[in-house]
Amino acid sequence: MESGPAIFAGMVFALFGGVLLVWTAVRVRHREPVAQGVRPVASAALAALAALVALAVGTWCLTRV
Repeated sequence: MESGPAIFAGMVFALFGGVLLVWTAVRVRHREPVAQGVRPVASAALAALAALVALAVGTWCLTRV
């Protein structure tokens, strides 16, 4: 009964992190800005870091099931 919310949260975090990481990689590969008005390297690094943190949180949630 208590594993349902952990599975849901883990999947949401993992999906968000994966999609954000792929989106950031595509934007960087096409040399398009990741964020408007921010240095390209800083915005790509921050987006990649946020994606990795979301993936880590999703993994952590799924290991608690």
